[in-house]
Amino acid sequence: MRTYRQVDGRRTRGERRRTEIIEATLQVIERAGVSGVTHRSVAAAAGIPPASITYHFGALDDLLEAALVQAAADLVDRVRELIESRRIKGDDPAGAVAEMLAEALGPRRARTAARYELYLLAARRPDLRPVARLWLDVLTSLGRRPDEVGFRAFLAGIDGMLAQGLIDDEPPTAAELLPVVRHLLAPLR
Repeated sequence: MRTYRQVDGRRTRGERRRTEIIEATLQVIERAGVSGVTHRSVAAAAGIPPASITYHFGALDDLLEAALVQAAADLVDRVRELIESRRIKGDDPAGAVAEMLAEALGPRRARTAARYELYLLAARRPDLRPVARLWLDVLTSLGRRPDEVGFRAFLAGIDGMLAQGLIDDEPPTAAELLPVVRHLLAPLR
């Protein structure tokens, strides 16, 4: 029984270390982009020896894939949380989407840019494409839509708003984004 607890504790510490490494990778991408991801840069951000990176991730490609998965999962969790909080309040979904976009382009701008850089990496790396599409697939599955094409157009519009917002000098506010979001949602109502 004692051995089992020790093994279980090591597994828990290993998973925690793996999560810390992925988060450190996202922080490096926020600061320096995907090209800044090296064993040393991630190890420095995580405060661990570089050998720990190679122990948990055989290659940088594995680390970038794990970072992309985590970024997609974080986004999906945030969208679900937002949908549920709005559903409970009975608020306008366009307002929720506009707030989420304003947050993504304001206080979470660096993380949004990192997510998009990983997302675009999949354009050059076919092995990452299924992971990059993960968030779209999950968002599409959040509810049955009678107009699948309209919903895909809505998601493409959101992508465009985020990309444009990332290159703006000043991030747009939720109030500025709201009319566009309402327009994108109109065919889906």
